[in-house]
Amino acid sequence: MTLLVHTFVHDESEKLRLLDDPEDGSDMAGFESSRTKLWGSECARRLGARFFPELAADDLYVQPEDVEDFLAECELLRGHTTALGAHSGYGKDYVTARLANITRAALRARSVGGGVLVR
Repeated sequence: MTLLVHTFVHDESEKLRLLDDPEDGSDMAGFESSRTKLWGSECARRLGARFFPELAADDLYVQPEDVEDFLAECELLRGHTTALGAHSGYGKDYVTARLANITRAALRARSVGGGVLVR
């Protein structure tokens, strides 16, 4: 299976509604094994990640009020893609591309007052 990243908003009845995903494949957040080997890894935790490690146990829901903090965490990890790639075995380019997709979804969420879902 594949991890996908989505942008969501809450509709009038507070139900979560996913926005249409980009058609270019930029919704890819990694392989299912990325949950533990990359995003939920000890390496990510040591770097100070607090949102991404949630993927080790469950899907990640970043609520609208947390998007700015999540974007800061994305920026933090962007500075360590080489270490994350080496630790996970996926390589720097893989980590960089998946993190870019996740960051784009978070930027989109910020622009519409929504949140981010990685599942």
